[in-house]
Amino acid sequence: MKLNIAVLPGDGIGPEVTAQAVKVLKAIAMEFNHIFTFNYGLVGASAIEKTGNPLPEETISICKKADAILFGAIGNTSYDLNPDAKIRPEQGLLGLRKTLDLFANIRPVIAYEEILNKSSLKKSQIKDTNILIYRELTSGIYFGEKKLSDDGKKASDICEYTQDEIERIAHLAFKAAHSRKRKLTLVDKANVLESSRLWRRVIQKMEPQYPDVKTNYMYVDKAAMELIINPKQFDVILTENMFGDILSEEASVIVGSIGLLASASIGKNHAMFEPIHGAYTRATNKGIANPIASILSAAMLLDHFGLDDEAALIREGVDKSLKLHITTPDLNNKYDNISTTKVGDFIEDFINHPDETNLNFTNIHLGQSTII
Repeated sequence: MKLNIAVLPGDGIGPEVTAQAVKVLKAIAMEFNHIFTFNYGLVGASAIEKTGNPLPEETISICKKADAILFGAIGNTSYDLNPDAKIRPEQGLLGLRKTLDLFANIRPVIAYEEILNKSSLKKSQIKDTNILIYRELTSGIYFGEKKLSDDGKKASDICEYTQDEIERIAHLAFKAAHSRKRKLTLVDKANVLESSRLWRRVIQKMEPQYPDVKTNYMYVDKAAMELIINPKQFDVILTENMFGDILSEEASVIVGSIGLLASASIGKNHAMFEPIHGAYTRATNKGIANPIASILSAAMLLDHFGLDDEAALIREGVDKSLKLHITTPDLNNKYDNISTTKVGDFIEDFINHPDETNLNFTNIHLGQSTII
């Protein structure tokens, strides 16, 4: 297969982790005789520095011409400390989602057996957790009308949804639930918010179209608590933009590190794949950023094109790296010299030599990318 992939490394640790995902995709292309072409674009703070625009027209053009987009991370602490900044890195990501109509954000949350002890939660609580979060991505409070009074003492953000916007992501979530455990949970705040009541009415009307899927309804404050107390009760979670953003970040506690959470942002004509973590600016170029979320996002990219064996091989490589503690410091307190690049090297090598990777970590020379 030939794929034209737009690569937007972004800011902070974005370029470091994205480089490992590209490395792994190149190994897949070689192993399975595919042709993957990578075209790079600027976005976020790095784009502002060079063009004054967090989402340059050239980047939009690269993305529109691509079969898929591999995204890194976005943000810079200098902007975080300045609430009055009119141009912000995050505008690049929001603009990209809106421009390409990437309305469905899909975030898997999986508790890996090898690192259950890395979670802040009890093993018995999180073991066998496997959740798929469907977050609406192009509407809601992030995109609603924003107002600030002339004296700067009053502000508002409008949360607005239409029936069509809810239905199109709900259909995807229902179909995903049908192929999994046939359980869907709508997370809302329908006891308070009119927009949430619309979500609930729309989903209730859609239920008869998916009679084999059991639909549950849960307020977001309750869901935030249950996600910690008993995450295994969830299968597919469907929710609006801001709630999905918050809950998926909370879910990183379950898996032990936000550096493991990948995502796909899907629209009718475009698809983008990215780790859910931010730019983590203070870790830039220190070699400590976990690239696994970015690498798993690359696996989701392959899933999108039906390259199931290829995606499975990447996930096997990730599983092996976790089993052998070939991970960055956020997950590894056993070995102190495993960098972002070495994790990528290991998974690349596993793809090239899956039957030769030695399970005995003491026989692996950590100074080399090749496993012996």
